[in-house]
Amino acid sequence: MMSGSKKQLGLLRLHFNFRSPLSTTTISSQEFSTESSLDKERGTDEVLKEFLATVENASASRLKYNYAQIDKMCKTGNLAAASQMLQILNDKNIVSPNVYNLILVNASEKNDIDLSCQAFKKLVLSCKSLSAASCLTFAQAFTKLNDCVELLRFIKEVSEISSSTPSFINKIIFAFAKSGQKDKALVIFDHLKRHNYSLDLITYNIVLDILGRTGRVDEMLEVFASMKEAGFVPDTVSYNTLINGLRKVGRLDMCFVYFKEMRENGIEPDLLTYTALIEIFGRSGNVEESLKCFKEMKLKGILPSTHIYRSLIQNLNKTGKVELASELLEEMNSSSTRLSGPEDFKPKRRQRKTSKVNVSFS
Repeated sequence: MMSGSKKQLGLLRLHFNFRSPLSTTTISSQEFSTESSLDKERGTDEVLKEFLATVENASASRLKYNYAQIDKMCKTGNLAAASQMLQILNDKNIVSPNVYNLILVNASEKNDIDLSCQAFKKLVLSCKSLSAASCLTFAQAFTKLNDCVELLRFIKEVSEISSSTPSFINKIIFAFAKSGQKDKALVIFDHLKRHNYSLDLITYNIVLDILGRTGRVDEMLEVFASMKEAGFVPDTVSYNTLINGLRKVGRLDMCFVYFKEMRENGIEPDLLTYTALIEIFGRSGNVEESLKCFKEMKLKGILPSTHIYRSLIQNLNKTGKVELASELLEEMNSSSTRLSGPEDFKPKRRQRKTSKVNVSFS
């Protein structure tokens, strides 16, 4: 019987040594192109045979060389050969997350969904914690795909492999939203929710943000209600996301409702909350309430931002309170005034074991 390595080599030869018969007429430009293609295939065949010989007695010290060979195939656009190499590594039980990531990146750039899925699945099996970058690369392979059937099937498969942890699900949903595929992210969420996969508060916060950014506030309110029904207690991020989503579409009355609920539930407002409220009160013509929020946040030690000052100054000028607007402008420009920066807008994370996905995307 043929040994395993000889069988593999034979299959590779069959795959890459197939040739169409050449014409015996004078060499044309088309024939020249064919010969060039055959030379390329012969070169690929040699690399594959060399790769197979290398992994016969592979050790950890040889993985770097394996990576270089696969990198060479990817750079020449020969993803079929890279796929063959991935299968050889799999057959030899050689685990290499770096190789999987390399193939995933190149397959994603070519929108090669099958190879992207192969490489991503290998990553899921080989990594204790999948990186957000790898999930984003995987999601980008689907940008030209409209049908979600195969995507959902694969997500279900890898979710089961990863024991369906909320952390993994959060990274997947976030990655599709981050890559501009918000509808697919929502389809994944709905699918996993219907099939009772493990979701957590962060999952819901990500989905609330997607819906709020796309102006789908009615759906956002439904998800917020279902989150509470599922037993999750909304946090500052949840309320801020809800209030900002409602603010963007002009549902100012609802903003006040949820701010009141936030307070009643003992959830302390932060810089993001006050920024939204000051703008909401200003837009509704209630500058007195804006100023009350402004004083309250300073008493709590929350530094106002330039945006807050400018919003207050603009609304005070509109209502004829020019003198007070000038005072605030002077205060903002004073060297002694400390202003909040970008870091201050990041929500303080609660001390609990949760996914570290940052709920923010374009």
